[in-house]
Amino acid sequence: MDIDKIYREYFETVYKYLLYLSHNEELSEELTQETFYKAVININKFRDECKISTWLISIAKNLYFDELKRSNKNVDINKIGQQIYNECIEDIIVSKDEKEELKNRINNLDETSRQVVFFRISGELSFKEIGDLLNKSENWARVTYYRAKSKLMKGVDSYGK
Repeated sequence: MDIDKIYREYFETVYKYLLYLSHNEELSEELTQETFYKAVININKFRDECKISTWLISIAKNLYFDELKRSNKNVDINKIGQQIYNECIEDIIVSKDEKEELKNRINNLDETSRQVVFFRISGELSFKEIGDLLNKSENWARVTYYRAKSKLMKGVDSYGK
């Protein structure tokens, strides 16, 4: 495998994912570099059972959560909810009250549903890749996404019109 090609192709994806999680450019850059360092060291362990992007995102996610443990920080669920909220409706014109309602609905989703929604929308990952990242099946990822989407849209009939 050509690690330079992999780096050029997936650097931005890994960096944006880490920036989404951390909201910190410096930390995201550092963890992105560490992600590729770990990938180089462990390239012989990559078994082609998933896409390289899925493998790299998985490494990045683990490094980020390790960093949280080291620094004793907690993930700000409201920031994650706000980011997903911004991604979900950027092309939909809704009133301020409707936006606030959607934000609250996203914040009320369980952690797993928020992750699946994030990976699908922000990470632009396939359901198979999401399932691989979360150690679940492709079908599980698809069902979880659509259930979360249904929960978000339940009773909100003006979206998408």
